[in-house]
Amino acid sequence: MNKRKTVRLLAGLACVGTVLASCGTTGGDSSQGAPGGQGFQPPDLAALETLGEPEGQLNILAWPGYAEDGSNDPAVDWVTPFEKETGCQVNVKPFGTSDEAVNLMKTGEYDVVSASGDASLRLIAAGDVEPVNTDLIPNYPDVYDFLKNKTWNSVDGTSYGVPHGWGANVLAYRTDKVKPAPDSWSVVFDENSPYRGKITAYDSPIYIADAALYLMKHRPELGIQNPYALDDKQFTAAVDLLKKQRPMVSEYWSDYLKESQALKNGDVVAGTAWQVTVNLTEAEGAPVSSVLPSEGATGWSDTWMVSAKSERKTCAYQWLNHIISPEANAAVAEYFGEAPANPKACDLTEDPKHCDNYHAGDAEYASQIWYWTTPIAQCVDGRTDVKCKDYGEWTRAWTEIKG
Repeated sequence: MNKRKTVRLLAGLACVGTVLASCGTTGGDSSQGAPGGQGFQPPDLAALETLGEPEGQLNILAWPGYAEDGSNDPAVDWVTPFEKETGCQVNVKPFGTSDEAVNLMKTGEYDVVSASGDASLRLIAAGDVEPVNTDLIPNYPDVYDFLKNKTWNSVDGTSYGVPHGWGANVLAYRTDKVKPAPDSWSVVFDENSPYRGKITAYDSPIYIADAALYLMKHRPELGIQNPYALDDKQFTAAVDLLKKQRPMVSEYWSDYLKESQALKNGDVVAGTAWQVTVNLTEAEGAPVSSVLPSEGATGWSDTWMVSAKSERKTCAYQWLNHIISPEANAAVAEYFGEAPANPKACDLTEDPKHCDNYHAGDAEYASQIWYWTTPIAQCVDGRTDVKCKDYGEWTRAWTEIKG
C-alpha cells in the first residue's frame, strides 16, 4: 500500500442506498446469484451497436479516487492519458454516497457512473443506464470471469457495465489487544465479547446485512439464505442483534480515515473495515491485522455504467475500455485500495504484492463475499411465498438501532 496515495484520498466513501421505489430488482452474493432469475423486467433499452467518432467531451460521475486527473496529486493521473489518446475532454464529478449518485444520474448530465451494487440495479430498473455491448470494449475479455454477468451488473444475461474493482468488508483488529486472533464475527456480535465498548461498525442501513450474515451461521433455524433477502422474522432477528450490539459499539464509521485513526489510537480494537483501512493503519505503525471470518463477509463490486441519456457514447465506451486497461486499472486499484478487475493490472502496480494483499484473483476468497445489493420486497433468494423487507424498512430500522 502506497501510504502517500492513500492519505490523499477524499474521505466519506460511504456506500448506502435508498428505497427502490416500486420497481423490483434483485441481487446476490459473489457467486451464487439469485435463484429464479432477476425478478424484474428492465426498460427496453438497446446497447450501442457501433462506435462513432469521439464526441470530444465526457462527463464522469465517480467515487472519489476513481477518476484522478492529477489535481489531487500530480503523480496520480490516469485521466490525462485518456484525454490525449481519445480527444475526449473529461469533467469529473465525485459523489459521496450511492444515494447521491442515483439522484445525479437522473439529471441526464453524466455519461458514465461508477456504481456500487446498492445503486446499480436501481439505475437499471429506472432506465437511467442502458445495456453495454461488451464486444466494443477490447479489454473486457481480460476481466476476471468471476466478476462478470453477476446479478448486480447484469439482467438475464445482459450486461449493463464493466466490473472495475472489488473488496470485502473484513474484520479488523488490534493484534496487541484482541487475543487470540479472531476467526469469527462473534467478537463484535456476541454480547459477552470482552471487547465491549471498543467495537466499531459501519454506519449504514446496509450493515444490517452483516448481522444477517452472522445469523446465517449461528441461528440456522431462521433459514436465512441471503443476507439481503430477509422476511419479517429474519429481519427482526437481525435488527434485534444490532440493537444488542449498540451498547458495545464505541464508534460507527463511514469515513475510513477516521476509522483508521480510531484503530491507531486504540479507541476501538475490533470491527468491520476495508482492507485499505487496515493497510493504512498498519503502515503508520499500529499493530493491526484483518481476517475474513469463518462466516464470510459482505463486500462491494463496482461497475462502470453508461447513461441511457448520454449523447457522448463513443467517448463513454472508450472510457470503459480505458478504466479496465492494465495501466489504468492498476493505478486506480492501488490508489483507492481495492482488488483490480483486470489480472494484467497486477504486473503494473508499484507494490508487487498489491494483488496478493487484496486477493485479486482469488475466486475462492471472492466466493465468500456477499456483495452489497439493494434489499427489495421481492425476496432475492428466490422465495415467492413471502415478502422481504425493502430498503425503506432497513433505513427506518437503522435509525431505531442507532437511537
